[in-house]
Amino acid sequence: MKLLTTAIIAFATLATPIEKEKKTIKTSESTVVWKGYKVTGSHEGTIAIKSGVLEFDNEILVGGSFVMDMPSITVTDLEGEYKGKLEGHLKSDDFFGVDTHTTSTLTFTEVKPAGKNAYEVTADLTVKNITHPVTFKLSVYGSKATASLKIDRTQYNIKYGSSSFFDNLKDKAIYDEFDIVADLQF
Repeated sequence: MKLLTTAIIAFATLATPIEKEKKTIKTSESTVVWKGYKVTGSHEGTIAIKSGVLEFDNEILVGGSFVMDMPSITVTDLEGEYKGKLEGHLKSDDFFGVDTHTTSTLTFTEVKPAGKNAYEVTADLTVKNITHPVTFKLSVYGSKATASLKIDRTQYNIKYGSSSFFDNLKDKAIYDEFDIVADLQF
């Protein structure tokens, strides 16, 4: 009888799914920096994380999701009037249309180990209610994670100044891809 009881307990333990550990991103301690490029140079700034979580199973990253606060987009390489003009333009319908699209989301769909503390992540990125997969590297060290993404803005109907869609832009052209670098604390 004791053997049967032990077997039942062991089977019940194996049948019970192990709960993934969700680690909430400390939004006030985390930073997301964007950098966009044009023929004559580049601009950069920040955007706030509204919420985020990384999921771990036995200390191994297995998932995650983030919500970005689109009206928070700022420019950090300009000051005064030019800073205000560029921020206003980025918030307009020419770019992110933040009055209508207040958030963007990133939801992990696949996570593969890619070395010590490193992962290759595939995720669904939704910007302006348009979703496309993106793949990027993410590293985890203790209670910190870093990720770098390259995003083609034209996939999200952000075509302003794109030489892929408009002719004769010359030095007014803005490159289609922009970079995101996230330093996350959890």
